[in-house]
Amino acid sequence: MTEDLGAANLGVIVAVRGSVVDVRFATRLPPIYSLLRAGADGQVAIEVLAQLDEGRVRGIALTPTQGLARGQSVRDTGGPLLAPVGQAILGRMFDVFGNAIDRQPTPAPLQWRSVHAAPPPLARRSTKSEIFETGIKAIDVLMPLERGGKAGLFGGAGVGKTVLLTEMIHNMVGSQKGVSIFCGIGERCREAEELHRDMSEAGVLPNMVMVFGQMNEPPGSRFRVGHAALTMAEYFRDDQKRDVLLLIDNIFRFIQAGSEVSGLMGQMPSRLGYQPTMGTELSSLQERIANTDSGAITSIQAVYVPADDFTDPAAVHAFSHLSASIVLSRKRAAEGLFPAVDPLQSNSKMATPGVVGERHYGLAQEIRATLAQYAELKDIIAMLGLEQLSPPDHRVVARARRLERFLTQPFFTTEQFTGMKGKFVSLADALDGCERILRDEFKDCPESALYMIGAIGEAKWTPVAEPAAGAAIHA
Repeated sequence: MTEDLGAANLGVIVAVRGSVVDVRFATRLPPIYSLLRAGADGQVAIEVLAQLDEGRVRGIALTPTQGLARGQSVRDTGGPLLAPVGQAILGRMFDVFGNAIDRQPTPAPLQWRSVHAAPPPLARRSTKSEIFETGIKAIDVLMPLERGGKAGLFGGAGVGKTVLLTEMIHNMVGSQKGVSIFCGIGERCREAEELHRDMSEAGVLPNMVMVFGQMNEPPGSRFRVGHAALTMAEYFRDDQKRDVLLLIDNIFRFIQAGSEVSGLMGQMPSRLGYQPTMGTELSSLQERIANTDSGAITSIQAVYVPADDFTDPAAVHAFSHLSASIVLSRKRAAEGLFPAVDPLQSNSKMATPGVVGERHYGLAQEIRATLAQYAELKDIIAMLGLEQLSPPDHRVVARARRLERFLTQPFFTTEQFTGMKGKFVSLADALDGCERILRDEFKDCPESALYMIGAIGEAKWTPVAEPAAGAAIHA
């Protein structure tokens, strides 16, 4: 119906500057966010972002503009960009326009909804604070995620953000029976292909949807792909009353695409060259991710940190929306401690006694204190050696090193690379293991026995004449 309405409204291209296209309309000026079609068979899609005067609009092309020229006609579709929703989209991979890009026929039947929607009103939002269990020890114990909240995965290039995201998809589908939606914003093409293959092999594809705006696509397309994925997530939350895990890789590329669009539209850049509207654009996306009376969209977002600088405006703005921050450390990755989560820089607003309980809160604080003490002692150990430490410090170091190794975990999504079977560890098992290490139950256990295991009961070691050997070592 919208197509028929818009068919009568034709315009003419008056200027093409890269991805920016100016169009003159003689009759009716299309509203902001209207989608225009130009070129052969309407292959070029243009989204209206500004009304210049009573007869001209300026839009950003969501597809390459090769072949466009002044004087060519443009058709107003009569509505905004639409995303497909419905049960039929499960197990499929789409681009920003809802075209299937997994070499399979277009699914049917499909409903189409506008990618632009208002956040749920406050009256519909849930005020309950609940924990979202991931099955990953380091995250569940030290920085628990909020059901219906937003968590950020911060780290430079190559520290394991994408691997951690794919593991969470696997665990969400396997343990929580929810829907996972993976949104790739400005990522590499090979990552999309690898993810599709891995998810297919892991058997979780039937309960997930993938949406990609690749690195080589125009900035307009990369800028809107997050909104398209969120529209799909809202359908499963509001219509099907299901819990949704929305994974965004990478939210920095969304800000980067917005910066490119802003520059192309001629807006004056603000600090460090970012767009002046960065806060508004990020909020319009983030505020739609919410916990309502019908279901929850829990979002985990990878955030590339330019030059590992956490004061960069993109990182600062992203931080302000998050209920948990998972910081990945290059140093820990180099030491082989995977997932390379930095327990001292990461935090969660859920880690309070009122939400997680007194025991969990107390244990998390004790773990942090032990690891912080070990970090302070590292300089002394480097200069004087482990033997020069006092007995209490010696015990702290032993606990900390065992905790660090216990908090590593083999992933299901890396089985083919490591040869180690993936583990899902319940929160109760993770807390139990940490508590037993802190109580020195494993002081005679070699550190290597705690590395890359699931629950603490999997630690295999043979005590050698325990009392005598222990006494001799600690004499």
